Amino acid sequence: MKQISISGTARVAGGKKAAKALRATGNVPCVLYGLKRGEDKLPEATPFAVSEKEIKKLIYTPDVYIVNIDLDGEAHQAIVKETQFHPVKDNVLHVDFYEITPDNPIVIGIPIQMVGHAPGVRAGGRLSSMLRKLNVRGLYKDIPEKLDIDVSALELGKSIKVGELSYDNLELVTPKEVIVCTIRMTRAARSAADQAAAENAE
Repeated sequence: MKQISISGTARVAGGKKAAKALRATGNVPCVLYGLKRGEDKLPEATPFAVSEKEIKKLIYTPDVYIVNIDLDGEAHQAIVKETQFHPVKDNVLHVDFYEITPDNPIVIGIPIQMVGHAPGVRAGGRLSSMLRKLNVRGLYKDIPEKLDIDVSALELGKSIKVGELSYDNLELVTPKEVIVCTIRMTRAARSAADQAAAENAE
């Protein structure tokens, strides 16, 4: 996986008013959920702030990153777990990170990429992707930047489901029955098929 580095500054957890004031200075409130757990058995949370400029290079991209966070001189490796956006302006309001280590498996969504030439497309169909990412579990050293989906055997009207896929050293977390991609019949292809059927009937 690709890696990216950002610098953060610890902050005191506050309410909506404090978060709004922080954003007014060009920063984004964040929380790092660590590997240690508190008495409530939940991951310990460290509030911090990152400049909006640094957050943009991490969030506004189709790529998935391991994030190297410099938090007041203390190094952490993490992945983005959740991002909150403004409902109208679409700017980033808050980011949650989850700390990781090389020895602990993580669950993360990885972009998919279609490879090969589908016979169904040559027959007049249209290849439609139903998902942008597949959720996988594995050590981050084994997680690729993209997951290839081979469509070279996909015929017109057929689909590929998650349960038909497998990748070395990775467990697919997305439910097996979910459709990844399908070859839809276009109007032109349907008309041609109807015409051929009518000619055969005659």
